[in-house]
Amino acid sequence: MKRILTTLCALVLVMAGSATALAAEAASDSSYYPISVEEYTYGDFDELRINKTYQLSLGDDPSLIPTEDFTRNGRRYYLLDMTRKDEVGVDVQTHTETVTKPSDTNNLETILQRLDAEMEVTTEDGYAGILRLDHTSVQVTTDGYATRTNTLSASRSYPNLSEADVSLIPKSIEDKGKTLALGDVKWSESTDVDGEGNPVTRYTATASYTGTSTSRYATGYTVSANYTGEVSKANCAVVTYTAIFGSEKAPEESKAPGNDDKNGADHEDNADVQDTQTPSDTEKEPVDLSGLKRPVLIGVVVLGLCAGGWFAFKKYKERR
Repeated sequence: MKRILTTLCALVLVMAGSATALAAEAASDSSYYPISVEEYTYGDFDELRINKTYQLSLGDDPSLIPTEDFTRNGRRYYLLDMTRKDEVGVDVQTHTETVTKPSDTNNLETILQRLDAEMEVTTEDGYAGILRLDHTSVQVTTDGYATRTNTLSASRSYPNLSEADVSLIPKSIEDKGKTLALGDVKWSESTDVDGEGNPVTRYTATASYTGTSTSRYATGYTVSANYTGEVSKANCAVVTYTAIFGSEKAPEESKAPGNDDKNGADHEDNADVQDTQTPSDTEKEPVDLSGLKRPVLIGVVVLGLCAGGWFAFKKYKERR
């Protein structure tokens, strides 16, 4: 009895392993689903056709596209042709390019007039396009500062002096907010007569004043501006396949005539069953259960073996 049970267990394990392997094989045998299905008429006789469109990547296997015949609305559809088209896709991205350039002024209006309104760009990864200036992004920075010294000068005239004496001349003056110091004096004289007719000499001094002023100034400016827009790159990463199916009227199922009472009864039973079916039931497309046939069959065999083993075990106990 132990041998029988051991043998039955071994058979169950073998069949279960086969069922698992077949189920894995059925799962791996997958196919693609269409992205669109178009039904239309073709030709002078208004032949019904169906186009099924699939989109695959370059690495996909087109042999997995379903091309088997199928029945739909009482017509059998069969493959006529398969077309292929390489779709050229365009990838678009938003890109910003920052441009910097030197400037001799920090006047924004002048700088905007000098900047280009748009620029053509090609990125390192192959994207190309035209970018436009973003006026709000323009910035001006100062490169550095330096000090400048300027020499100032002014002159003053002092007429009708009694003597050519420098002490009669101011030693400094204020000119445009700056204090200038006396530098040089030039004299000129003229002779006149007083009220009594005596000659009188008068002097005129022309004084030169000098000074210096310092100022801080920018040595230069740097302008930065952003150019923004869309860049694109063409690629071919999609292949479109179209399966074209023609059709014909599906052949009716043949019915064997019954010659005896049993066949007649079976025929009547089938007729009753057909009468109870609604038109919507007969028009439905058949469900493809081919992938489940082998696992179900194996499961039935395994259950049969288990039932047989149990029955043999009970008989063995009754005999003892």
